[in-house]
Amino acid sequence: MDARQRPYRSVLYIPGSKERALEKAKTLPVDAIIFDLEDAVSVDEKENARETLKAALAAGGYGDRVKIVRINGFDTPWGRDDAAAVADMDADVVLLPKVGSTDDLDALAAVTGDLPIWAMMETPRGMLNAPLIAAHPRMQGFVMGTNDLAKELQTRFRLDRLPLQTSLGLCLLAAKAEGLIIVDGVYNAFKDDEGLRAECEQGRDMGFDGKTLIHPAQVDVTNEAFAPSEAEIDLARRQIIAFEETEAAGQGVAVVDGKIVENLHVATAREILAKAEAIAALAS
Repeated sequence: MDARQRPYRSVLYIPGSKERALEKAKTLPVDAIIFDLEDAVSVDEKENARETLKAALAAGGYGDRVKIVRINGFDTPWGRDDAAAVADMDADVVLLPKVGSTDDLDALAAVTGDLPIWAMMETPRGMLNAPLIAAHPRMQGFVMGTNDLAKELQTRFRLDRLPLQTSLGLCLLAAKAEGLIIVDGVYNAFKDDEGLRAECEQGRDMGFDGKTLIHPAQVDVTNEAFAPSEAEIDLARRQIIAFEETEAAGQGVAVVDGKIVENLHVATAREILAKAEAIAALAS
């Protein structure tokens, strides 16, 4: 399945050092997994985590889940060795933290070669350079690091995330301009389903492809929020039928539910149906 056509509703962080967590991830209905060598791994475990993760990925069992490995930054003692290790792993993507410029991506690509790169977008400099980062030839996706970003911006927490809207919007614009995948940041209160649902709906309505998660308990809410609803699927089908029938009859304008249906609506409708079909294929 093409990277842009497949779903990225739920993208779960898993510590690369925890064998039990790595095994459990094989059973979870997530679209992608971020195997973390950075924040989720203590300093003492950094080197062992590489070998633990490499063995887990070599053993397989992750099915169609996209396998993303987040390394440490090249400004740390572990980043370059992480990158070399990931280049030799059964990984689909390498994820670089705190990307601030294309120089960061060039340094990584020099080690990982043709492996697609995703960027953690979590610094003010990264926000200002988002269009250049998105246009890098190895770039495939953005992950919003909203916790680090809020820290750097010195914002206060708000349910509506108003202090982060400029940053989220800049990254969305850059990602959409280059046809990248872009997933929203984490929701920290993993027992608060209603709060998670509200933030998922906000991110979905803004245009994010999915959301990063910190706990398996968040998967079901997120998968539901970022999947087309039955009502959306039904409307999409009726819009396509009405438009095609109007065209075939040589009439001027198609109308569904009292609203005009144009080419752009049909294009969106086809995307909705394709996403629903891709989700069904992953579940089968």
